[in-house]
Amino acid sequence: MNPYLIDFPILQEKATEKRLVYLDNAATTQKPLSVIKAVEEYYRASNANPYRGLYQLSVKATQEYENARHTVNEFIGAEDDSEIIFTRNATESLNLVAYSYGLPFLQKGDEITLSVMEHHSNLVPWQMVAKAKGVKLNFLYPDATGHFTDEEIEKKITQNTKLVAVTYVSNVLGTVNPVAKIIDTAHSAGAVVVLDCAQSIPHFPLNVKDLDVDFAAFSGHKMLAPMGIGVLYGKKMLLEKMPPFLTGGEMIEYVYEQDATFAQLPQKFEAGTPNVGGAVGMAEAIRYLQKVGYDTIQKTESELLAYTLQGLSGIPHVTVYGDTASTRNRCGVISFNVDDVHPHDVATILNEDGVAVRAGHHCAQPLMRFLNVNATCRLSLYFYNTKEDIDIFLESLKKVRGWLGYGA
Repeated sequence: MNPYLIDFPILQEKATEKRLVYLDNAATTQKPLSVIKAVEEYYRASNANPYRGLYQLSVKATQEYENARHTVNEFIGAEDDSEIIFTRNATESLNLVAYSYGLPFLQKGDEITLSVMEHHSNLVPWQMVAKAKGVKLNFLYPDATGHFTDEEIEKKITQNTKLVAVTYVSNVLGTVNPVAKIIDTAHSAGAVVVLDCAQSIPHFPLNVKDLDVDFAAFSGHKMLAPMGIGVLYGKKMLLEKMPPFLTGGEMIEYVYEQDATFAQLPQKFEAGTPNVGGAVGMAEAIRYLQKVGYDTIQKTESELLAYTLQGLSGIPHVTVYGDTASTRNRCGVISFNVDDVHPHDVATILNEDGVAVRAGHHCAQPLMRFLNVNATCRLSLYFYNTKEDIDIFLESLKKVRGWLGYGA
């Protein structure tokens, strides 16, 4: 029995008439009761607009918001609380860097290096920058096992490269990318590095100081926190010279009829009324993750990943993408297809047995083309999943082709 199941109310529910088998954690994770209660308690006892009020409730809301920022700071090893910018999600964080760093500081003839496995959130903004500034996009391509070689990294990051934007973990293949090597190579070329940590931070630690990364983005909802809260980490020296992304309330110092001056970090990048409840929920999610421990998370996921890959290998007509020979440098994300069956149909049939998986292009269409597919099914694990979940999934998957009239 998984000891953490009791902490997640939704996992006690049923999907259709069956027990919910939730295997879509790369899209969003479920929320423990402590996070739900923390958000509820904020709105019950502390809800007010932070910063703007001198009354006690506003001061309390401000303290809770800033305490949450400090919790994030310590969680990722940043130098200063002002380097933590609260956003809606990783997508907004990445767009902030594209608009406030990419557009002002990249010039015609510069190059940006991405990977072909990027989520659209870490690709489309850089396409926008490239078109606006005359910048060239270069792409890292993985080998047959879904990993980047040193040779590929050194070939694609050159002296013309001014920015590298790469995902720490692929949301399709589960590959853990060699970001230390990528950051070192980029810095040697004089480039800054933007790291998409949305798929990594739920599963293993992030220390921005040890990595020496320039920007890092992640979402709360993939790491047990509420939806609508995300983080951008940026080195203070870079954030200070960047213009604001959004303008309006809270991010100003003085406003005149024809001009305005802007607030100091981090408020310069946090226009409007912030999502204090979301920040409080993220802080509680961090405390819960620390209580469980990344060692436990990684051990559980590694065992489940090996168990699932072994089970899939015994089912005919199933193709698994990425590295199937080893669980090293992999997170618990498995993309697969069933011969002659569209991924949407596979997901719909699995749902009849209460199994929730993703189906589609996973906001990674360039990678889909690289894999020569239009879409896949995606199973993604978290520490509250069990071998029983996997057994139910595997037994349901075995019936898919039969549902559509195909033989075994």
